[in-house]
Amino acid sequence: MSLHTWWLFVMMTFVVSATPGPNMLLVMSTGARQGLRGAVTSMAGCMTSLMLMLSLSAAGLGALLQAFPAVFDALRLAGAAYLAYLGVQVWRSPVQESDPADASAQGGNLGAALSSWALYRQGALVAASNPKAILFAAAFFPQFLNPALPQLPQFGILLGTFAVVEVGWYFVYAASGKQLARYLQRASVMRAFNRLTGGVFVGFAALMAGAKS
Repeated sequence: MSLHTWWLFVMMTFVVSATPGPNMLLVMSTGARQGLRGAVTSMAGCMTSLMLMLSLSAAGLGALLQAFPAVFDALRLAGAAYLAYLGVQVWRSPVQESDPADASAQGGNLGAALSSWALYRQGALVAASNPKAILFAAAFFPQFLNPALPQLPQFGILLGTFAVVEVGWYFVYAASGKQLARYLQRASVMRAFNRLTGGVFVGFAALMAGAKS
């Protein structure tokens, strides 16, 4: 893989990763509700699932899902069901009036405190809910691999690069969510935020359920 090819991959990944999706929405909303530390835990869950899915793609699972559409559809519908469930839970999240000084002291935590494991698991499940990531990797990554050179080291470089860019955007979204926290002190505003993010998760679920392999 030439340096030019790698830079092309970096630029394309930068644009792809910046696109808002369930992972970015989760990180942003967690940053608003649980602060930056909670968002980092959600990021770790998202990245665990993403790295596993991309590695499975390299091992040939992408081709398997294309060969057996029923398997892909089952995974897609299960992922859509989880996103819809998460959207309903966020929509129905209880809210209460917050004292700005208290919220600042708590690092911007405006929601019910969740354990690190709960935040990590939530991030992992949201990222794993989209089997299209496997098909995307199967179609996208090979475009940058030199067939005349060993494939595994090249894939490792691309995977590491993707991880760095993706995490960079996670922090941008998490910081945006943390900045939103100052505007979410009022219960009415927080309720509207919950309903907006919950509705978007349900919208992602509907798009996923209606998508074709």
